[in-house]
Amino acid sequence: MTTRKVSIGDPAPDFTLDDQTGTPVRLRDLVGRKTVVLYFYPKDETPGCTIEARAFRDSYEQFNARDAEVVGVSSDSVRSHRRFAQRHKLPFLLLSDADGLVRRLYGVEKTLGLLPGRVTYVIDQTGVVRHVYSSQLRATRHPREALTVLAAMGEHRA
Repeated sequence: MTTRKVSIGDPAPDFTLDDQTGTPVRLRDLVGRKTVVLYFYPKDETPGCTIEARAFRDSYEQFNARDAEVVGVSSDSVRSHRRFAQRHKLPFLLLSDADGLVRRLYGVEKTLGLLPGRVTYVIDQTGVVRHVYSSQLRATRHPREALTVLAAMGEHRA
């Protein structure tokens, strides 16, 4: 089965996944209220993913100020996400995509055919993808890229 990559200008595919507390979260419910920064990452507690999660955490107030919700997605279990969020004091949602369905829905490719990809999507309040940033190695750049896009989106609204 070939999946098409979600690109800028596409409607963000809707999905429902459990967060780190086991509560089902539906993308459509978040999108209507805020801009959503949806980031896919390979695995809890790995060096790059921990650095990335902490970078999102450390700039969380800036995301809040721009009326944006940060949502992380990996194939780790709800329990793993709960431990990861507690250990690193992550104030945002981590969703468990155990079977990789949402990753495939968005067309997030594996790096070197092995490692789940690291891709961030900025989705506006109408549910349209406004930015896509993909980089396996530049983990801390994902929050910076998203904040830059959010700032530009805010200027266009003003």
